[in-house]
Amino acid sequence: MIIKSLEHLNQISKTISKKLENGDCIFLNGEIGVGKTTFTRYLINNLQNQKGVKVTEVLSPTFNLLYEYEIKDLKIMHYDLYRIKKANELDLLGIFSENEKTVKIIEWPDLIKTPLINKLEINLEYVENNKERKMKIYGLSKWKNFENEI
Repeated sequence: MIIKSLEHLNQISKTISKKLENGDCIFLNGEIGVGKTTFTRYLINNLQNQKGVKVTEVLSPTFNLLYEYEIKDLKIMHYDLYRIKKANELDLLGIFSENEKTVKIIEWPDLIKTPLINKLEINLEYVENNKERKMKIYGLSKWKNFENEI
């Protein structure tokens, strides 16, 4: 699918946020600057609006590796693994130690080999005009065929 604007990306994140629950994991793939963190910001802010929680600033965790957001009954763990170069470094982060009690949003998940049941994988790519993005969505479990719902 082609994402034509930031508002279009926001609408997709809103649709995903309505189905999101603890135990879910979102993998975000794409080049630097393609919109992974922007998508995450929209998703978290939409969840905050839906649950009546004050909207907060959502930053890229590139240097911190992780930012956490408590949104009533959801705990969002937003990872950016860009600086992680070896799979054994992932063990130190304990990403999957709280699998059932959190929602994980992971940018740059290439090194993760852990099999996951409730995974939604989103690939963002630039298109020729650089104003639009191509989005591909792959899902497992409840996310299977989710792209057809958008």
